[in-house]
Amino acid sequence: MTKKEVINNTKSFVQKTLKDAEAGHDWFHVLRVYNNAMSILSNETADEFVVALAALLHDIADSKFHNGNEDIGPQVAKSFLEIQSVDEAVLSHVIAIIKNVSYKGGYTASSFHSKELEIVQDADRLDAIGAIGIARTFNFGGYKNNPIYDPQISPNPNQSKEEYKKSKSTTINHFYEKLLLLKDKMNTTTAQKLAEDRHEFMLDYLNQFYKEWNGEL
Repeated sequence: MTKKEVINNTKSFVQKTLKDAEAGHDWFHVLRVYNNAMSILSNETADEFVVALAALLHDIADSKFHNGNEDIGPQVAKSFLEIQSVDEAVLSHVIAIIKNVSYKGGYTASSFHSKELEIVQDADRLDAIGAIGIARTFNFGGYKNNPIYDPQISPNPNQSKEEYKKSKSTTINHFYEKLLLLKDKMNTTTAQKLAEDRHEFMLDYLNQFYKEWNGEL
């Protein structure tokens, strides 16, 4: 089986698997991350096949929708890639990326590093900020029935991994607990540049939000 055939099979598998997923973590999110990754890759030296597969499979079974179980995603991806007869080295690399790509709080460090992980991580983080990031944040907040904003609930940007996973904070607080932190966590120069405008857009949005919340006409 050629690499192109495996990638096409992966796209079909992910699209089918995520057909009923929450809109911020559905096939269209995966497709945007894949496209982001391919754009970043054009300015980097890395294994395109690994980047493509990891980008496509990074959210195949997000732990947020599986009672916090972080093993399901890698297991589903591994089973699929084995059926595709993907080389063991590629398979192991892709699984390692899936295990380490997600943001899990501001002070959670990963023990695994590779240029391919940096690219996929940046691609995923870019989709979490800017106009799309705002839309995804409010969609997920509504999905969880979280309050939009409560001035009495302060954000906690220094959460541990467990605090971040269990957080029931407001949607506006999520900007300070994750979204506004991502600009300075981009790995590649390409993503760093792209993140600047998206970051400023979010700051402008928050400024307008507070004006409207406080009745400033």
